Amino acid sequence: MMERLRPDIYKNKISDIDFEHLKKNGIKVLLIDMDNTILKYKEKNIDEEAKCMIENLKKDFQILLFSNASKRRVKQMSETISIPYVSLAFKPCKRKFFKVFKEYKVEPCEVAIIGDQLLTDVKGGNKAGITTILVSPLSEDENFFTRVNRRREKKIFKKMGAKGLFFKERYYE
Repeated sequence: MMERLRPDIYKNKISDIDFEHLKKNGIKVLLIDMDNTILKYKEKNIDEEAKCMIENLKKDFQILLFSNASKRRVKQMSETISIPYVSLAFKPCKRKFFKVFKEYKVEPCEVAIIGDQLLTDVKGGNKAGITTILVSPLSEDENFFTRVNRRREKKIFKKMGAKGLFFKERYYE
């Protein structure tokens, strides 16, 4: 069970990811979580650094915002950075992941998800068979459900550490 929650890659922030490595390994589509991954929770505007990074990534990857947030919120951000989106993704459920595979005509091995939560982003991505990349959350300000998940994550991190599977803040490729 714990292996299903282990991310393939773990970085402090999204800009620390070696995207060239992902490209060389056949990744064509990046699913990027929104809140606390590229944008602090409750923020309405993405910062210039993240905006530039996304613009550069568009040269090599198909990029989608892939969020459990409401359509209104995700659509607004999607329009700001000119990328498609999937809202109400219901991560960790696999259904919307498979919809992306079909719509973009890609295999799971050609897709990666980048997110800040083990129990939604990583678990959902691992269930769907894609590359999973965990980043540290940008902010401690979070909605109620995320706060509940964070308490659960804390216990999971501790168990994973005891088994030598994962150590919080020990980043790896």
